[in-house]
Amino acid sequence: MTKNKKTQNTSKKILKITKLHKRYNEGKSNEVRALQGVDLTVKQGDMMAIMGPSGCGKTTLLNMIGNLDRRSAGEVIINNVDTSKLSDAQTTEFRRDNIGFIFQLFNLFPFLTAVENVETPLLLRGFNSGLAREQAKMLLRELGMGDRLYHLPTELSGGQQQRVAVARALINNPAIILGDEPTGDLDSKTSADVMNLFRRINKTNKQTFVLVTHSRWIAEHCDYIVHMTDGKISTTEQGPFKKQTEAEW
Repeated sequence: MTKNKKTQNTSKKILKITKLHKRYNEGKSNEVRALQGVDLTVKQGDMMAIMGPSGCGKTTLLNMIGNLDRRSAGEVIINNVDTSKLSDAQTTEFRRDNIGFIFQLFNLFPFLTAVENVETPLLLRGFNSGLAREQAKMLLRELGMGDRLYHLPTELSGGQQQRVAVARALINNPAIILGDEPTGDLDSKTSADVMNLFRRINKTNKQTFVLVTHSRWIAEHCDYIVHMTDGKISTTEQGPFKKQTEAEW
């Protein structure tokens, strides 16, 4: 297969961050500068890992991308929308419709079954309950959870709970999926299964992933690896997976 350089170079920018700052206790003597002028661009269909020591700003950056916290300065543009210009109500709606979240501790509703957890985002958007249930069931089956549809989280293994969390993150077909240590609570085999699942979804659906991780092994499953130090991006490297993929073209 011949590589189409023009097509690759003109890939849509799904995320563009410009001069992003986040300060806590602003103007006070104990002010903390969590982010200091971060610039970052992610193209549609990329899988990016963000690495760095504890306290370097990784999770803060992810929270800014996900509009879970207000920035002190700078722009975060997702799918051509400058999220800083959205009202609180618009931010909530935009986050619901465009961003999927996957957390280390799964954050499933403990009193809801797997299919009920997954259908919840659709119900919140006003979908017909029957249609929401069918879409949730279909997605869970695609992720290998067809025989666990009506199990509660406590009746599922860690890997199965994470698959439910992934399905819930995907159900709205978000523009970008954010993961904060998404395999941090899993054993090595289950972590490998989850990362293979992420890559399959990424490749099949061309969905964009941005993952915060301490694990170099996890990061090497991504196309790009961003290293952070003291609230700044220090280096960005192409991951082994990306190099291998390009070599196959």
